[in-house]
Amino acid sequence: MILVFGGTTEGRKAVEVLEEGGTTYYYSTKTGEQEVMLHKGVRMDGALDKKGMLAFCRANDIRLIVDAAHPFAIQLHQTVAQTACELHIPIVRYERIYPERNPRLEWIDDYSQVPRDIHTLLATTGVQSITKLKSLEAQGVQVFYRILPRESSIALAKKQGATDAQLCYYEGDGQLDTEADAILLKESGLSGGFQEKVAAALEKGMRIIVLKRPSLKDFFPSETASFVVDGPHGLRRKVEQLLPEFFPLHSGLTTGTCATAAAIAATIRLLKNEKPHEVPVLLPDGETIPVAVGYGDYYAYCIKEAGDDPDVTDGIEVRAYAEQAEAFQILGGEGVGTFTLPGFDYPPGEAAINRGPRQMMCSNIKENVRITISVPGGEEIARRTFNPRLGIEGGISIIGISGIVKPFSEDAFISSIRKCMEVAKASGADRVVINSGAKSERFVRHLYPSLPRQAFVEYGNYIGETLKMAAELNIPRITLGVMLGKAVKLAEGHLDTHSRVATMNTEFIRQMLKESGLQDATSHTFTLARELWNLIPAEKVEDFVRVVIQHCYEHCSPLFPNGELTILLIDDDGKVHSL
Repeated sequence: MILVFGGTTEGRKAVEVLEEGGTTYYYSTKTGEQEVMLHKGVRMDGALDKKGMLAFCRANDIRLIVDAAHPFAIQLHQTVAQTACELHIPIVRYERIYPERNPRLEWIDDYSQVPRDIHTLLATTGVQSITKLKSLEAQGVQVFYRILPRESSIALAKKQGATDAQLCYYEGDGQLDTEADAILLKESGLSGGFQEKVAAALEKGMRIIVLKRPSLKDFFPSETASFVVDGPHGLRRKVEQLLPEFFPLHSGLTTGTCATAAAIAATIRLLKNEKPHEVPVLLPDGETIPVAVGYGDYYAYCIKEAGDDPDVTDGIEVRAYAEQAEAFQILGGEGVGTFTLPGFDYPPGEAAINRGPRQMMCSNIKENVRITISVPGGEEIARRTFNPRLGIEGGISIIGISGIVKPFSEDAFISSIRKCMEVAKASGADRVVINSGAKSERFVRHLYPSLPRQAFVEYGNYIGETLKMAAELNIPRITLGVMLGKAVKLAEGHLDTHSRVATMNTEFIRQMLKESGLQDATSHTFTLARELWNLIPAEKVEDFVRVVIQHCYEHCSPLFPNGELTILLIDDDGKVHSL
């Protein structure tokens, strides 16, 4: 059993990860005021002292603690560490991502170091800090306290001596409406809105004083089995490692992440003559995960780990060779394919290393080195993939958008969609927006700013199943966001768009081009559907969009007969098209 301490953005993200396991866990907050949707999680509210935490962990067979609480919740961190140490329970600390410390700001270690040579101060450090700042008021500094507009926060602030005139309220917009000479911030990380607050203060010309975050070493001594993650992928992988049975299927790494890890290791070996067994890899979502690496005579390598996702590349060795260069370069070597047709991220003749992995390598390696990626046996492995059909010859492609492979059996994935749809229904939203993944959701989300987070659901490839669920749950309105690659399959009637079930039918696409009055465009050759955005004249795009969406409606509407269905077609630049 897992016990999570949350009440934060990280706590909410931890919930999203653990819900994928389909196993019961506990989610604890101090005040109970955080809105979070739980399906398998059991909510607990109220602070636990050491005695209460020990008793709870023993009674509920807690085998892993996830500390996703606020970084400044010092007492809680200490209690968690003491409990875990006494019961020999491992801790996973879900830490925030922090920007580098700006030397233009004034950094302090505790409240006693707040400068006294200021006239007015806006303190955004929470109600618990009011008592600690009263000495400033005694020395003539006018202090304003920005707090959350909750009854409990207001009552506690006044109990500590704050007056109505001193209180102002954080509405989540990052703006600073109170005039003051200086501002006191906590080093609260990206999820705490730290950068937005700093930017607003700089714009007002305020003096910025920042209370440094506590060091994790102060809470989790060496005798405690503690691990730090700073994102959802890292959390899932650490839970899979420490509590393997929690998730029915385990995640893996993309070939792009493996290539990046090998490239980092090869660069370290070249420049520092060091050979670490594990390297930190910055993923596209901003989090960092550790990845195991090894070394040959002149290269570093990473073994592709597909987890429980069926993948012919599982277990392959992705190698990287690094050498000095005048500028950073990425080349493809043995076993890495070559693009032979247009329509990919890079032109024909380039190594089949997609934009995502290239950007990962650029983000992780700042030195001027030339990296050559190779995959022994890659040409043979590629024959068992779709690469030859797509015009990628000579080896595999190095791919990956998120950097992590999240595995799902068909039944498990459909079951997870149903859970999400049930949660969306329970949220009370009058519309549910379904998308293939995070990218399309990001493009569509701004159209529905008032919808809660739970109203956005990923269907993956299972469009038909998701629409049937919506009908069964009597959801009144559905918006279906789809990008062109899946849309052309859906338009032909493929309600499951997975490549193992449906492939792009170029003849059907040519038929839709004719229906759109684009007879000339039918003579063009194309490998990927997204190439059509460049082939179709700008003035004819909407005609083609109309035809594609109408075909999609023909197959989707019967599955959602009693509700309002909106279909949105999204192009590669994020522009949203509709009828």
